[in-house]
Amino acid sequence: MGLFFGTDGLRGIINEDLTQNIAYKIGNALSILTENPTIVIGCDTRISNTYLTLAVANGAMSGGAKVIDVGVLPTAGIAFITKTIGADYGVVISASHNSAEYNGIKVFDKKGYKLSDKEEERIERCFIREKINVFPNIGTYTQDFTLVKLYRKYLMEASKVSLEGKTIVLDCAYGAAHRIAPEVFRRLGAKVIAANCVEDGLRINDNCGAVHPENLIKRVFRYKADMGFAFDGDADRLIAVDEKGKVIDGDMIIYGLAKYFKKNGKLRYNTVVGTSHTNIAIEEDLKKEDIELIRTDIGDKYVLAKILEKDLSLGGEQSGHVIIKDLATTGDGILTAITLANMIIELNVSMSEALEIDLYPQSNKNVIVEDKFRIMNSEELGKEVAKYNTELNGLGRIMIRASGTEPKIRVMVESKNKELNEKIANGIVGAIKRINAEV
Repeated sequence: MGLFFGTDGLRGIINEDLTQNIAYKIGNALSILTENPTIVIGCDTRISNTYLTLAVANGAMSGGAKVIDVGVLPTAGIAFITKTIGADYGVVISASHNSAEYNGIKVFDKKGYKLSDKEEERIERCFIREKINVFPNIGTYTQDFTLVKLYRKYLMEASKVSLEGKTIVLDCAYGAAHRIAPEVFRRLGAKVIAANCVEDGLRINDNCGAVHPENLIKRVFRYKADMGFAFDGDADRLIAVDEKGKVIDGDMIIYGLAKYFKKNGKLRYNTVVGTSHTNIAIEEDLKKEDIELIRTDIGDKYVLAKILEKDLSLGGEQSGHVIIKDLATTGDGILTAITLANMIIELNVSMSEALEIDLYPQSNKNVIVEDKFRIMNSEELGKEVAKYNTELNGLGRIMIRASGTEPKIRVMVESKNKELNEKIANGIVGAIKRINAEV
């Protein structure tokens, strides 16, 4: 990671961590790295989107770029359009699952893949200079909101069966999926119960969507739905709820799809990619199905890198980023939901039957800190973790990591003993807070 970019692009609070000047520099850097590039820009529904979109566009046009603004669209849609129309870059203005005061910038290459860490570092190195073309060699800016039709057609064609007879609740988190997801599912034949499916940039992710599935559970029960799907602000992640109200996270989605793809001969090398956070039970149960789980660092770009390296077809994160490589170049919550619905219909089972697995209990905590890297390298924290690892006695695991997008340290304790997990996690959080107070 560079100084500005994290594990999923650049992100921060508007005009504190993420300024118009930084956005301008990113746009200008793309025109330095590629001569007169064509750049697709899209966004979610945040009220700061125009502010940042125009800043990126201005920076890019200063260096001679052709900018095409496609408006509000899921991240995966922007990646798809970038690849389909032959643009050089796709830029997404979104802070994903974060609240309204945040925004972010993600960059895709011409093949629809997120830039690697090294490529993001190249962008940052361009920040120290500026490319300003003289007239008439300046760039252009156009809006083309009709390009969404390409993405909608692609999603429709991804479904191999009709969804007629299924009642599906969609929670679009007031974000980028608010219009296209209900439309696609209705066209595919489902009865759609749309929740938080209006454009409201001040309420994006607010007590709704993938980070708050408890509201989806209530609606699934209320409408006696067959399943429910919740997206985050830019709809690149999916959290589902089965007909019994059980939350289906990214681990469980990967588990179900891996078995489904293997049955259909579509799971290359009978191998799937997860992360260091993937539940141990997933790995154990997949092994019984002769499916290998490969783990990577947390971050969907690292999952994708491993998929490409090993020529695999499926991978994802517990948070709901799922990459179906034969269909997409990045995580696509809507596509994943369609694939899950197809699986349920083709197997002629309920979602609860298809995705039944007893996960190891996990205790997950987030701690806001002043200097996450200093704390992560603290000798005191290391001693605390060593003490608790002794207590686990090899029957579980502790994971502590610095967030790649926020000033937080994330703590995860996993074992079959839920009470012990909670006790250890709270102990580690207490140690982190003590160290943080000494800053």
